[in-house]
Amino acid sequence: MPLLELDAVDAAYGDLQVLWSVSLRVEAGEVACLLGPNGSGKSTVMNCISGLLSPRAGAIRFDGERIDGCPTDRIVARGIAHVLERRRVFPYMSVLDNLLLGGFTARARRPEQLERVFGLFPVLRARRPQLAGTLSGGEQQMLAIGRGLMAGPRLLLVDEPFLGLAPMVVRGLLGVFAALNREGMTILLVEQNVELALGMAHRGFVLESGRVMIDGPAREVRTSGELRRVFLGAP
Repeated sequence: MPLLELDAVDAAYGDLQVLWSVSLRVEAGEVACLLGPNGSGKSTVMNCISGLLSPRAGAIRFDGERIDGCPTDRIVARGIAHVLERRRVFPYMSVLDNLLLGGFTARARRPEQLERVFGLFPVLRARRPQLAGTLSGGEQQMLAIGRGLMAGPRLLLVDEPFLGLAPMVVRGLLGVFAALNREGMTILLVEQNVELALGMAHRGFVLESGRVMIDGPAREVRTSGELRRVFLGAP
């Protein structure tokens, strides 16, 4: 049984349908990446999983139980954390308070999780009293990921984690994701850098116009002619 399963999910914003019968499976302990051109529906998939958007049709299961239609706080409590695109930290709150806000669930062990986050991102320990809005872009991304980890998730959803970051920061985040995965955490990420994403992932999904066009092991997706067609228009 997969840890996460989407079965024929449709989703829309008002009258605008964005997802069309999207089905995918992520196994426990996998790193999976969701790829596709801008506007293909990648963030909408993530929003449906985390409860920010209710699907119009289909089912979403986490560890065998349906979560589609559940409130976001209940989905977080079940073990899913969503790190949104463009960081979304609270700029006028301290780094420490931003982190503590992520640890509100019953499964979160705040002192233990806080030490874990500081171990992964030592710069955040030094910046604890600093306002989040004064951090660099890379530090804000670390804070956003750290806040998600404070909930003690089994599945971490990360939307565009490397967007606009310096190569050195990207390398550091790649190391963090690898460490989390070695500990057994399942990760589903959205990323525009195809080579980077497929290089770190076990499985890849490619969306086009709200439909899954490719689903397979990362090494096979990387060499797929369909991948070239979706991104480059190649025949």
